[in-house]
Amino acid sequence: MKIGIIGLGKMGEALARGLKNSSDGKKSRVQATTRSAPSASDARRRLGIAVHTDNLKLARENDVLVLSVKPHQAEEVLTGIAPALRKNQLLISVCASITTQQMQEWIGHACPIVRAMSNTPALIGEGMSAIAGGADAKPSHLALTEKIFACVGRTTTTDEGLLDGVTGLSGSGPAYVYLIIEALSEAGVKIGLPREKATLLAAQTLMGSAKMVLERGVHPAALKDEVTTPAGCTIDGLMALEEGKLRVTLIKAVLAAAERSARLRD
Repeated sequence: MKIGIIGLGKMGEALARGLKNSSDGKKSRVQATTRSAPSASDARRRLGIAVHTDNLKLARENDVLVLSVKPHQAEEVLTGIAPALRKNQLLISVCASITTQQMQEWIGHACPIVRAMSNTPALIGEGMSAIAGGADAKPSHLALTEKIFACVGRTTTTDEGLLDGVTGLSGSGPAYVYLIIEALSEAGVKIGLPREKATLLAAQTLMGSAKMVLERGVHPAALKDEVTTPAGCTIDGLMALEEGKLRVTLIKAVLAAAERSARLRD
């Protein structure tokens, strides 16, 4: 399988590395493009793949194209490569907010399109990617997209209409988690722990707790109850969080980011 990645930002580079290092890596040929010759040369050196600046050439030579550019660059790139896109060629977009219908209109002819919303932990193989197909995408296209993104973490499929919500939840979510880790670390420093140890305690606690949710398949509320013993320390901490409206604040954060994602199309 020949895979071409247009744009080597964080997600494009994560996919290039993930595909190259995957068990199927030897069965795939990964190429990419960047906007300038110097950046292409640097990417070739870092990633060990063919990288150049000709998007049209990339479109002609690959079975799967991954559009990994800024949303405001998507229309220009797609209109530029439209003459080379084929009906049996899969286009995967990781551009936030841009819909498959918009992309189809810019291309001007039928082409299977799948959108994928991933997040930055994909850089270390722990990403979360939600996948949605456009009008011409078949189950086989979704399956292939899931296989590609499984190289950088977990995947799930969803309706395209929910991808703005996915952006607000898991796309922007790492930033919320980093803020929580930072706050917990600050608390550790406040009670006398060295900064490095406080950050380790906070980060590992979040990672372990998340892994418990994923591996045990138990509702988070039930896992919370396992930690909260009667008249213990944890219930006092939870009361402080409820008083500070942490729960509703996180909900509002997801909604605000989702709304912003939708407005980016205006």
